[in-house]
Amino acid sequence: MKTAVWWIRRDLRLTDNQALAAAMNAAKQVIPLFIVDPFFEDSGYVGDKRRAFLWAGLRQLDADLQARGSRLMVRYGRSQQTLSAILEETGAEAIFAEEDFTSYARRRDQKIADALPLTLTAGVVVHPPGTILKDDGDPYIVFTPFKKNAWLQRPLPKESDIISAPDKINTPDVIASEEIPAKPELPEGVPFKPGEAEAQRRLKAFAQDTIDQYAQDRDMVALDGTSQLSPYLRFGMISARQAVVTAVSCRDNAPDKDARKGADTWLSELIWREFYVHILYHYPHVLQRSFRPEYDEIVWRNREEEFEAWGNGRTGYPLVDAAMRQLTTSGWMHNRARMIVASFLVKDLLIDWRWGEKFFMQHLVDGDPAANNGGWQWTAGTGTDAAPYFRIFNPISQSKKFDPTGAYIRRWVPELAKVPNDYIHEPWQMPPLVQKSANCWIGHDYPAPIVDHSEARDWTLSAYKNAREADSRQDV
Repeated sequence: MKTAVWWIRRDLRLTDNQALAAAMNAAKQVIPLFIVDPFFEDSGYVGDKRRAFLWAGLRQLDADLQARGSRLMVRYGRSQQTLSAILEETGAEAIFAEEDFTSYARRRDQKIADALPLTLTAGVVVHPPGTILKDDGDPYIVFTPFKKNAWLQRPLPKESDIISAPDKINTPDVIASEEIPAKPELPEGVPFKPGEAEAQRRLKAFAQDTIDQYAQDRDMVALDGTSQLSPYLRFGMISARQAVVTAVSCRDNAPDKDARKGADTWLSELIWREFYVHILYHYPHVLQRSFRPEYDEIVWRNREEEFEAWGNGRTGYPLVDAAMRQLTTSGWMHNRARMIVASFLVKDLLIDWRWGEKFFMQHLVDGDPAANNGGWQWTAGTGTDAAPYFRIFNPISQSKKFDPTGAYIRRWVPELAKVPNDYIHEPWQMPPLVQKSANCWIGHDYPAPIVDHSEARDWTLSAYKNAREADSRQDV
């Protein structure tokens, strides 16, 4: 075969790219192609920060390709029509792409495969959906058996499985390309440099400096105790397989039991990522409805002004507000903080989890439908293998436990910078003289709590209980 198309979707890398390797094995020339599909622009779920990170990542990928004698081709339009035109224009005989598992991607790819020579390869996850099933052929819906009885029972990928980046890629030089979108630009507040080289640097640094303490530090919101690789995994600037290989290597070479626990814990988080991809694949309705249908009967309060206060980081609960401001400024939020703010929205404000899920997708650089939905439904208690509905995070005790000195709060909520440690988690308790010395007047410089947590807990438990009873009556 003379020419093949490498259709890039969420695999902006040259190392360990099975779609690229398949294209190069099949053809003498490879056309790296990215299609700017209107769906990406019009879905309402993609915010400026994630879009800007993608555009910047494409520019870096183009530079990496040019260093190998190739270049990135960019076209605008619907995927099927654009691919058909490319095949006709170039004489390419095949299209290779990394398989994606969202409902939209599956419908799109099936339609294209029915009309064009499309081959899909693995890469988004180590073990694709459909390859891990129970003995009766049903998918796993509980994480621990998925992990222990299935995922970990399969051969783990090895360093020798990682495909090296090619030294040279032959690409026809007569093909016209459109420009990579220039807008929106990546804001200065986003702390992620795009590209494969940065992803590799971060993975190496995490393995060398952080993973040994990961189990102990990962929930402390003021520390850089996590890998912060999620944006790079989201856009495939590093492969899931390489991340797993690194986790396993760190575990097997750990100097002590704490270091081994750190690597094991990170590996478990990578498997959670795969679990949610499998759930979305087998149960696509979760993007619209609760996995557990009884919770579709919940009567939500859905107060717009409270949702706005939550989104703006003005709830009066410092850790919640710090986390939301981190999100809207940087496009990222610490995972522990994600659980806390989600619990507050759903179980303190009794606002539909789907509102928060969409807000996250609009602001997160690493916004991924499977992981984001899985996280929201876990916290809301509506999902598979979720936290029980009566587990309601106390935003004050969570703040004291995971930001004990208030360092994270002070970083993201500067109006609380001078508040003494004794009041940093409950600033509304400050006497007037302390408010004056801290230059922070509650109700003026910083809001009083928009709800009382104890009261909110009571009405949430009642709402969930009523939903369960309503569902059980329907079954009679």
